[in-house]
Amino acid sequence: MAEELEWLVSVDDHVLEPPNLWLDRIPSKHHDRAPRLVLHDGVQVWAYEDLRAPVMGLSAVAGTDKRQWSQRAKSYEDMRPAFYDPRARLAEMDTAGILASLCFPSFPRFCGQTFWEAKDKDLALLCVRAYNDWMVEEWCGAAPDRYIPLTIIPLWDPAEAAIEIRRNAARGGHAVCFSENPEPLGLPTIWDPNRYWNPVWEACQETETVVCMHIGSSSRLPLVSTDFPSTFNQAWAATVVSSGTLLTWLLGPVFREFPGVKIALSEGGIGWMPSFLERAAQIAERRQALLATGEYTNPVTHMVSYDRARALDLRGFDIYAEFREHVYGCFIEDLHGVANIREIGIDNVMIETDYPHSDSTWPNCLDVARLQLAANPTLTDEEKYKVLRDNAERLFQFTPAAVPPSTELDLSPSS
Repeated sequence: MAEELEWLVSVDDHVLEPPNLWLDRIPSKHHDRAPRLVLHDGVQVWAYEDLRAPVMGLSAVAGTDKRQWSQRAKSYEDMRPAFYDPRARLAEMDTAGILASLCFPSFPRFCGQTFWEAKDKDLALLCVRAYNDWMVEEWCGAAPDRYIPLTIIPLWDPAEAAIEIRRNAARGGHAVCFSENPEPLGLPTIWDPNRYWNPVWEACQETETVVCMHIGSSSRLPLVSTDFPSTFNQAWAATVVSSGTLLTWLLGPVFREFPGVKIALSEGGIGWMPSFLERAAQIAERRQALLATGEYTNPVTHMVSYDRARALDLRGFDIYAEFREHVYGCFIEDLHGVANIREIGIDNVMIETDYPHSDSTWPNCLDVARLQLAANPTLTDEEKYKVLRDNAERLFQFTPAAVPPSTELDLSPSS
């Protein structure tokens, strides 16, 4: 067991897409509107239709001095190749004790919002498929036992999304990006009475594909106030948004109608979960009869009305059991969460390293993870192993390399 604790599986890292990803995979007649790198006002940006999107500095800082960090745009020439090259990334993973990694997209944004916002949806669908082909065949294909495939879907077409989920599951991809809250994107919520998303949930249940929701995948974060520093605002907003997402799913229809669906809340932390679950359980128990009436207070007018579609039958509902059956929390550094990890559920927690973003613990990922787990002296080696590796491997149906091929573990800091 001690040897198995020498590595971790990170369920939240990020990839900066290589410059020719889409140009190499979609017909040349679309190249003038497809995602591609160009210079715009002297700055290297991604161009797509009318969009011009730079790579923001804090998205590409692993291995640099914190005193040199900036939010200004960063060019690929100034990046470590490991940010966009899967083979170069392996050496960075070995340095930090990362046995396997699941990577969220960058230019498409955390759940493919970029393509949802595009004008030409036929081209956008080609772009979604091209990204997934690259993710499965090239990024993960470079080392299938080191990378966990994470794909995106065409959010505007649930039927096509279901096709894409099944297509990627057939080649080993059992994780898909989704929004923490589709409503700010202009999409139906998971409560939609017309069940807009049902083809997606049906495909996820059938293929045992995990729904992964990264903080920020609603393209909106709540603000403490308009003049509060944005960097510190993230410390507050992540918990607010993630707890709202959790409550939406715990009480919503998806788990009841598709009991095989499981979700992972990425980069939201876990320390808030015991307190939140306790409060949610209190509300569910105390207001059970009220919730069953469908009584609804309009948040704008504060007028009370009745809507049977909003009614909730919570008789026999166990919010803790629902959580442990369907939900996985993910953390980078969260000592309070680790101290209370049994209240959350040892089987429901996974580790992240956030490479190459500013929250990343690289190059000391394994050391940091060990220190986090050591803060709870009651944890056994078997329980630590679950958090470091086993829960992720089981959830994503992933068998990692026994050890990185022809590589010895080196935990010394890299330049």
